[in-house]
Amino acid sequence: MAEEGYPDRPIALVVPFAAGGPTDTIARIIAPSMAKALGQTIRIENISGGGGTTGITEASRAKPDGYTIMVGHMGTHGAAPALFRTLKYDPARTFDPIGVAAGTPVLVVARKDFPASDLKGFIETLQTKGATYSQAHAGVGSVSHSTGMLFDAMVNAKPTFVVYRGTGPAMNDLVSGQVDFMTDQIVNVVPHLKAGTIRAYAIATPERSPALPDVPTTREAGLPGFEVSAWNAVFAPKNLPKDVRAKLVGALDAALDDPTVRERLLKLGGKIPTGSERGPAALQKLVESEVARWTPALSAAVDNQ
Repeated sequence: MAEEGYPDRPIALVVPFAAGGPTDTIARIIAPSMAKALGQTIRIENISGGGGTTGITEASRAKPDGYTIMVGHMGTHGAAPALFRTLKYDPARTFDPIGVAAGTPVLVVARKDFPASDLKGFIETLQTKGATYSQAHAGVGSVSHSTGMLFDAMVNAKPTFVVYRGTGPAMNDLVSGQVDFMTDQIVNVVPHLKAGTIRAYAIATPERSPALPDVPTTREAGLPGFEVSAWNAVFAPKNLPKDVRAKLVGALDAALDDPTVRERLLKLGGKIPTGSERGPAALQKLVESEVARWTPALSAAVDNQ
């Protein structure tokens, strides 16, 4: 049985990447509102490495009492099984899902002075001189790595990879021109695109984003097969007491209904889950479908390398 007073002390929310990236940003947007609903402090803990799998593995081993929860995403809970033969958790079985926090479309972005004016020119440049250009990602199994691999395989490009402990540091180097391009989640790129410090070639969704109305879709830009969106969600270690889980689910719902949270997520291009997309059952179904989707796609991409 759970303690009647849960929560009666601060809760740790593990973010499996360095500070400043999209997962960290979403966690810091929803945490204050969740904390208000729970009546207790939520402390962000950044544990980076392994494309997010290091922090997720560590958090999964915590006591299932509701005082350690985590933010996982398409990479840690969808792509990782295809890329890590010795993965120490099962995305669909090791956790108690709490709910989706936000959908995050993926964009193809490059340093602001990359020598191509559109996506077709960008792809042609990579196809002819791929090895001379650097592609940043946040580690094997991360969203930026998984979607980047898929993009490279689709356009038959083989750039030089530069690995970071999160897309926050990777974006810093993209802005400064230390790396050439990456595929990244919208919440990480909107501020930089609006500031003109990087450039976007396309967004990998069927429709343009209201947050970036001038950025064409991959379909419009000439690469219709590359349509991928990521997501971030809250999980807890397996065997969480039912009443504790219910309180966490309620707190996340309260955060997603908070006007301030919604405004911040939408301004950054995030997609807020609808009622049917929320809750443990919906997240469990999403994880299972993502593992099934990404395993063959990434296996083929690995063979292309």
